[in-house]
Amino acid sequence: MKQLVTGLILLGASSVAFAEAAGGPGCGWGNMLFEGQSGPAPHILGATTNATSGNNTFGMTSGTNGCSTSGKLTYSGKNVVSSIMGEFSEDVARGEGDALNAVAVVYGIEQPDRETFANVMHENFSVIFPNENITADEMMASIEEVMKADARLSKYVS
Repeated sequence: MKQLVTGLILLGASSVAFAEAAGGPGCGWGNMLFEGQSGPAPHILGATTNATSGNNTFGMTSGTNGCSTSGKLTYSGKNVVSSIMGEFSEDVARGEGDALNAVAVVYGIEQPDRETFANVMHENFSVIFPNENITADEMMASIEEVMKADARLSKYVS
């Protein structure tokens, strides 16, 4: 089970790397070559062109090729924590477990602070899970609010 949770975390973490086009939505020669086209093929070919030639990276560092690093990256995929929400809630109720540790890893909580994370989550179970119909987004917002209120954990959330 620990391997499954770790796999889900790594999958989710790697998915974050594919947020809105790095450097902006019109960045790189691949975007220029396939401009105006839609569907999987032009997107894949555009991304491949950008990746193989390195022009996307060059454009972001030099401010050319339609690239900019001023915008915020976004991610529209499913939050990895929602995949393990049931197991996470059980672990929070107990104050320990693989899913609880996996969520700590997702938040980048350093090893010395993981016990604090587990204890704070456990103590705030009713805040994080106020009812059985809570959504993953609501749960994540509650987790972050609880973390912001804790002196040791606040540094992990902005």
